[in-house]
Amino acid sequence: MTDPVEQAVDYFRQGFSCAQAVCAAFAPGLGLDAESALRVAGAFGGGIARQGALCGAAGGALMALGLRYAPTQPDSAAKDHAYAQGREFLRRFRERCGALNCRELLACDVSDPQELERARQEGLFQSLCPQFVRSAAEIVAEML
Repeated sequence: MTDPVEQAVDYFRQGFSCAQAVCAAFAPGLGLDAESALRVAGAFGGGIARQGALCGAAGGALMALGLRYAPTQPDSAAKDHAYAQGREFLRRFRERCGALNCRELLACDVSDPQELERARQEGLFQSLCPQFVRSAAEIVAEML
């Protein structure tokens, strides 16, 4: 079995979004096939549909944690536990990476076409995002 942390980084390097990379790396071990995970997480990269909001790697990590902890029947205690796991992930990610939002992590607003082009020209997605993918995946691995 492939290490999900390395799998997440590999998915990202293949060209999948940060959200897809993290979610799909963990999904098979949590009951969802990788192809479905890639589809579910498909619009969450770049800070949710490239809006610079919550980092896609963090969003993909929350999806993976949801696969593990979210209830499938109405259960307020289980829902509270899932939310607590999500908050703990976000706390750890912010502590490790310095922020939660894509635009803060990249110091660039990818929702602005000119800023997006600057990010591409400066190689921000290649130099910074793999670190965020790895960090998110490592935290998920620790929490599962």
